[in-house]
This record gives sequence, structure tokens and C-alpha cells, in this order.
Amino acid sequence: MCLGVPGKIIEIDDSKELRMAKIDFGGIVREACLEYLPEAKVGDYTIIHVGFALSLLSEEEAMESLAMIREIINLEEELGEE
Repeated sequence: MCLGVPGKIIEIDDSKELRMAKIDFGGIVREACLEYLPEAKVGDYTIIHVGFALSLLSEEEAMESLAMIREIINLEEELGEE
């Protein structure tokens, strides 16, 4: 199963061959490629999968997705390892 995680673009670097960005995933910052989203700008929310921004989404959609991911993590912790 593949999982795309929403994050907020906090910085864009156009100085290299590929357009890159720093993405904030609720306090964890990672770099991702923005080549597929030339319209993306600082402050936008995007879905990241294996280091590539795939689509833009609203802040509301991003928060809903993050809440669902947290619920899944909490459920796994409650169930424990089998």
C-alpha cells in the first residue's frame, strides 16, 4: 500500500535543476520535488509521495487527512503487535 502524506510548503528553491521545496509535516521538515506542480507556492498544502509533490489541496483537506493518519497510528498502538 502506498501512502501520500499532506504537508505545507515552507520554502521553495528554484536555484537547482529541479524545483525543490521544504515541506513541513506537523513539525518534521523534509525536502520534496515540486516539478509536477509548477503552480505550487509557499503556504500551499500538497500531497507528498516518495519525495515528490503530487497534488495541491486545501488546508482543511490537509488537516482532515492528518487527523485520519493520527487515528490509524493510535489504533495500531492500542492494538499492539500480534
